[in-house]
Order: sequence, then C-alpha cells, then structure tokens
Amino acid sequence: MKISKNRTQALEKVNLEKKYPLEDALAVVKEMAYANYDESKDLAINLDVDPRHAEENIRVTTPLPYGTGKKVSVLALVSSESKEKEALEAGADYAGSKEFLEKIKGGWTDVDRIIATPDLMAELGKLGKILGPKGLMPNPKSGTVTLDVGKAVAEIKSGQVELRVEKNGIVHVVCGKISFSSEHLIENIKTIYNVIIKSRPSSLKGNFLTKITISSSTGPGVKIDLSTMV
Repeated sequence: MKISKNRTQALEKVNLEKKYPLEDALAVVKEMAYANYDESKDLAINLDVDPRHAEENIRVTTPLPYGTGKKVSVLALVSSESKEKEALEAGADYAGSKEFLEKIKGGWTDVDRIIATPDLMAELGKLGKILGPKGLMPNPKSGTVTLDVGKAVAEIKSGQVELRVEKNGIVHVVCGKISFSSEHLIENIKTIYNVIIKSRPSSLKGNFLTKITISSSTGPGVKIDLSTMV
C-alpha cells in the first residue's frame, strides 16, 4: 500500500520502537499531526485479559477532567413524559420511546450514545443485531441503563468516556484533542490510567496493563513509557 507524503514525513519524526515519557509522547503526536482540522488524540491500552471470561471483560466509565473536545449526541429512551423532560433538560439530543424504537428497527443509529430506563430493555433486546455491532446497546455496567436519566445524560455530555475491552484485549478511547494543552491531556490520560488500574480482575495473575500507545486521528502510534504514568 502506498504511503502518503504526509504520513511519510510524520514517520520520520518518531521512533516506533521507543517508549517515550508521557509528556514527550504528547509533543511527538502533536508534531506529527497533519490534518487541517483539530484531530482527536486516541489511546490504545493493551491489557493481558481474556474478555471471554466475565471477570476479565472490562467495561467501566469515567468522566474526564477536561472532557474529550468532542460533541456527543445522546438518545434517551424513556417511557414517561416526566423522564423525557428530564432528559431533554439535561441536554439529550433526542428523547422518547416508541417513535425511536421504530426508527432503530428501520436502521436509524445516528447517535453516539443511547441511555434507557430499565423498563424498555426488553424492547431494546430485540434490536441487539442493530445496536450491538455499533456499540450502542445500553448496559448497566456503563451507566446507560438507569432511572436517573438526567444525571446519565449530563455526565455523557460533559465528557464521560467508556473504557471497554475489545476481544483482542485492547481498550480504545479518546483522551482529548490536538489543541488541548499538555497539562489538560496529562490529567485526562492519568484519569483513564487510574480507572483502568482499579478495574484489574482480582483473580488475574502477572501483568495486567502491558502497553499504552497514543496517536492522533491520522498519525502513527507512539508508545508511552508506563513508568511515567505514575
């Protein structure tokens, strides 16, 4: 596959085998970013877990001190007018029940997150083939199945992220934007790191977190020296 001129130039600025101190890694990623928009900064966190085992299927959420810089659209699936009002007042982009369930059945998934009250989960369960592959199915572990709809919406809108391990043992998460200051990015990243460390399964032996790589939306990954995360 042909490598673009911009990516070739970016690769000249990094040693892909080296592990950089956190602050240096952030600087290198910023220097390599070449898109004409404010790129996201993304973390890839490698965990030595097997998600097929329930205890090792890591799925937690955390608010970030400085958010992600990304606008997140939220659908609140609720069965009462009072909950609908609560969701909209908290910042939900859409709120309702039957009309949105029908839209989803028709293939509509133009939102980033879905929150649902427990009484609607039976109906949502029927839509697993549509919502599951897109990561939109509400789940109590991620705080998206709840009666406290307003709080859930507000947390997501303010920059909450979900840390969910994929089948290959990697957690992918946005930690901010290229335009964020180094200090703000460091606070966000260390928040994510600490939440992951606290989610270590009690039965797991040996290493848990084995590698963290940071990249921009278009740039190559830069390895972070884990000793600088503490």
